[in-house]
Amino acid sequence: MGGRQEAASFSEKPAPTAFADGPRLLADIGATHARFALQTAPGVFSAVRVLLCEDFDGIVPLLRFYLKDQADLRLHHAALAVANPISGDFVRMTNRDWEFSTDAVRRELGLTTLLIVNDFTALAMAIPGLAHGDLMQVGQGAPAPNAVIGVLGPGTGLGVSGVIPTADGFVTLGSEGGHVNFAPGDEREFAILQTAWKEWQHVSNERLISGPGMEIIHRALAARKGVAAPARRAAEIIACALDEQDPLCLEVLECFCGMLGAAAANLAVTLGAFGGIFIGGGIVPRMGEWFAGSPFRARFEAKGRFSTYLAEIPTYVITTPHPALRGVASILAEHLRGRSGANTLMERVQGLRHKLSPAEQRVASLVLEQPRLVLNEPIAEIARLADVSQPTVIRFCRSLGFQGLADFKLKFASSLTGAIPVRHSQVRISDSTHDLSAKVIDNTVSAILRFRDQLDVRALDRAIELVSRARRVEFFAMGNSRAVALDGQHKFFRFRIPTSLYGDSHLFRLAAELLQPGDVVIAVSNSGSIAELLAAVDTARAAGADVIAISNSQSPLARKASVCLAVDHAEDSTSFLSMISRILQLLLIDILAVGISVDGQHGEAQDGEARRLLISHLDS
Repeated sequence: MGGRQEAASFSEKPAPTAFADGPRLLADIGATHARFALQTAPGVFSAVRVLLCEDFDGIVPLLRFYLKDQADLRLHHAALAVANPISGDFVRMTNRDWEFSTDAVRRELGLTTLLIVNDFTALAMAIPGLAHGDLMQVGQGAPAPNAVIGVLGPGTGLGVSGVIPTADGFVTLGSEGGHVNFAPGDEREFAILQTAWKEWQHVSNERLISGPGMEIIHRALAARKGVAAPARRAAEIIACALDEQDPLCLEVLECFCGMLGAAAANLAVTLGAFGGIFIGGGIVPRMGEWFAGSPFRARFEAKGRFSTYLAEIPTYVITTPHPALRGVASILAEHLRGRSGANTLMERVQGLRHKLSPAEQRVASLVLEQPRLVLNEPIAEIARLADVSQPTVIRFCRSLGFQGLADFKLKFASSLTGAIPVRHSQVRISDSTHDLSAKVIDNTVSAILRFRDQLDVRALDRAIELVSRARRVEFFAMGNSRAVALDGQHKFFRFRIPTSLYGDSHLFRLAAELLQPGDVVIAVSNSGSIAELLAAVDTARAAGADVIAISNSQSPLARKASVCLAVDHAEDSTSFLSMISRILQLLLIDILAVGISVDGQHGEAQDGEARRLLISHLDS
């Protein structure tokens, strides 16, 4: 794996870290190229690299190759723009043979936050921040203020998106508009469509208005003219047209730009894009000034009765390098801020920031960048992320007029628009019953929300499949975990699955020796390091049984199991009774039970109905 790189145009000089919790990893991963950068402060990017995707066999090797030169950095947050529809945790790329789980990649890299967004959603998000020098206008027209913007761009595919202004920012459209049917505008384009029909029954805009599409146009026009022209790649066609004035290649470019103009016009009238149409992607910027005199704009305005309508809409080519990185940076920043919107306390922190000491300013930065994190974390974690002492956090709160962190959090939670006011707070001996009740509930809800965001859905799918088809299920658990196993035994027994529970370490090994292929062991353990339990798991695996671990993802038990359902909530079980971890383990049992009930519906209707009615989470 060579890891070939193209030259990067951003400054390679590292910038001082301005974000309170360190640099943020950004990437724009297309079918051909992957562009990377570290954002060290708002608008400040360093370590920009462009890698060829074909040199890597997956997204994790690609990310690790880039990060090997950043080994001294501790990264907490990352956002990747990917040339693919994004829906849920699992991503299977359409233009490259890669697939991955977002959460698995996040855990692999040790990140707190990993966002995966569509690449043209990221490009659309970059547009409001572009300056005049980042663009080349093609034709006339002026953008209307606070109007919708359309975005499209040919590369390996054809990306399409839009930007809609709102009262507190912008909303981007997740779109696969490149896959609408291609509509020819004249006989020449109809001949090109006929050539494409020989390969595909459905010919979309993306099939022709893209790099591979340019190659089809070249082949179709050569055949139409009766010219024996060698097959050329898109980059060669552009070079031969602009540098060598090759007649056939020039006609290909003219035809391509006309098609792009028609697609842009359709997008403009569909969205009512009086804010302008912006052209991105890797192809058009290579044409430079020639594109301004191409048939693009004439075809854009050739809309019959709507020609005047379109003549008012400006069209631009995005000329600045790596614009999607700016967009994905904005999306990540908005996510970490939690879309807080108007917030008088946030404005107060911002206004007083310059009057604070340098250490207190780092706390202020953390509050402004990640308000929900500050709400949810205890003082020790806030101090660690801001790289200050715990007394500094208290001084920051008092500088704003609050008695301390608890007082600040209470006011801050109520002032966050749309925030869920849950946080982690230690119960004190002096707390009233009302206060300790609220803190216990808030701590649990906060942990559940974090647990929800970190669930490994693929591991759950595998576990549900194993239990649904198990010949018998045996729970191995000791101590506090035995209550969780007992709950599972009662639930699974109701599904007519032979189920038993062993809570004695001396019986683990004996029970494991009686297992057979098709049997499943569910081992529940906070630490995942009990020697007798690990030995029993080895015996069960040797007998051909599968093992589902409900444990810490880094534990020995997790490594030995067929599948691990991770509970990574940190509790000192050597000194304290584990309470929240047990609730999270019980939630996993509930998720398995609901999954088994749903899976049962795929069997006989009568049996599926009987199972379904056992679960209160399902409708009737």
